[in-house]
Parts: sequence; C-alpha cells; structure tokens
Amino acid sequence: MTFETRPRKGSDFAGLSVAIVTPFTDGEVNYPRLKEQVEFQIEAGTRCIVPVGTTGESPTLSHDEHEKVISEVIQCVAGRAKVMAGTGSNSTAEALRLTKRAAAEGADATLQVAPYYNKPTQEGFYQHFKAVAEAVDIPVCVYNIPGRCGKEIEVETIQRLADVQGITMVKEATGKLDQCSAIVGTTDLTVLSGDDSLTLPMMSVGAEGIVSVVGNLVPRDMIELVNAAASGDFAKAMAMHHKLFALCQNMLGLSTNPIPLKAAMMMVGRDSGELRLPMTTLDDASMEKLKETLFAYGINSALAN
Repeated sequence: MTFETRPRKGSDFAGLSVAIVTPFTDGEVNYPRLKEQVEFQIEAGTRCIVPVGTTGESPTLSHDEHEKVISEVIQCVAGRAKVMAGTGSNSTAEALRLTKRAAAEGADATLQVAPYYNKPTQEGFYQHFKAVAEAVDIPVCVYNIPGRCGKEIEVETIQRLADVQGITMVKEATGKLDQCSAIVGTTDLTVLSGDDSLTLPMMSVGAEGIVSVVGNLVPRDMIELVNAAASGDFAKAMAMHHKLFALCQNMLGLSTNPIPLKAAMMMVGRDSGELRLPMTTLDDASMEKLKETLFAYGINSALAN
C-alpha cells in the first residue's frame, strides 16, 4: 500500500485537541471553572478536549479527583466534542483501572503516557500499551515524551504497536521531526504533535493535528493554523505558525508547563493561577516577561490583571 493511499487509524481525532488545565481554588479542584474552560473550548470549535494530562497537573491529583475531573468533562462536553482522557501511569495495573473507568464514563479515547520513572525496556513499553489497548474498546493514543518520562519509545516499538488493534494514535513529543516522519511513513497511525511550536513542521510531513497547551489561551488561532495546513494552504499556515511561535516559545519557555500557562490564564481572567506543590508560581520578573509576551501577541486583557 502506498503512503498516499494508506488510511490513518486515528484520523477522526485530526485537528485541534486541547490539553486543558485543572483549575484550583484554595487547594481544591474548582469544578464550575473547569466547566467554563470546557465551554470556552467548545465555543471556539476545538475538536477534542484532553483532561488530566501534564497540563492538567495529573501528578498532583488524587485518584478520586483524577476520575472526577474526567467524568465532569465528559458530562459537560455531552457529545459536542471528543474527550481523550489522560489515564496513563507508570503502573500498568493503575493505567488499566483509570482507563477502564474513563471508558465506562464515556471517554472517546485515552491518552497513555509512557511509563515514567521505572524506565521500562522497549518490550516493557510494548506489553504495557498492548495490555491497555486489549482491555478497553476505546482508541489509545500513545504519548511519547522522554523529557518527562526519562526514556523514549523507539520507532521500532511504535511500529510494533501499530499492529495492535485499538492503538490508533501517537502524541509525538520527542521534538524530533525525523521521528514523526518515520512513524507516518511506516505505520497507519495518526500522529499528533505534542509541541505547539512544531505543529506546522510535523503536519508538513504527515501529522494530522496537535494536542495543544497554547490552545488553552488562543484555540481559534491554533485551529486556523491546523486547518490551513490540512487544506494545503501553507502560506497561511506559515503566517499563523510565525504568529504563534513567539507566544509558544516566550510563554512556555519561562518555566515548566503548566506554570506559565496558568499565570497567563490568570492574567486574562480565566483561571486563579493556583498550582499544587511541587509546582510553584512564576517570580515577578517572569510575570512581567509573560505580560509583555501576551501584549505583543495582542492579548491586551492581560494588562488589566
């Protein structure tokens, strides 16, 4: 089968997915504000909501909170968009429990981060994702982010996983365009960029969208970029890429995600900016740089906060 004619397993998740934040107030999850975030994304036209990923501070949520956030998002979305629930873990048993619960709640897919800290072998990665895919009837997106997890899922392992029924997507966050090219060229998996600033480069070699952080702030602009690239209007896509690039680099480069994102959302009145330890807020100098970045982008509402 030629590259041009090969269908992609996960193409129904093409476009913009947004990894939403988990809002806190006085240390507790603020569920009304969470619903406001979901409504904001749906109104903008976001195709898929991704709760309880890295941006959603999954490492500091309790198990009960983790499950409730997913459930609340699914109920709020009510079929108006897709929901890809973050239910990965470094324990296969825990990933299975979370994923089965999310599937029972009505999630459309699961985002499965590479097991972190315990650093499995490539065979361990394969068996982990295979076990999850075989346990549920919803699509699995393999999340490859070695900068967070300490070890990379190699292309050969992803090629093996492509033959597992139920594994349909890869969120590619290695920062390697060659890795994206290799996966697209040798499998029928849908590749989604895991880095906002690499969305256009990855789509130029066959990725089909982005699981976005910056989309929390400017989903319509991210949709414009993705749609232009998907339709072959690379002049427009390139213009949007360069517009968004400074925001991506200058905001997200200030600190670990989601620290600067939550600060930005606080500045525009859409979040408290509250984090849970060990995440800490930006210092005053970084806050000023962030305000300058938002103003330069045209998000003038930041000046009032």
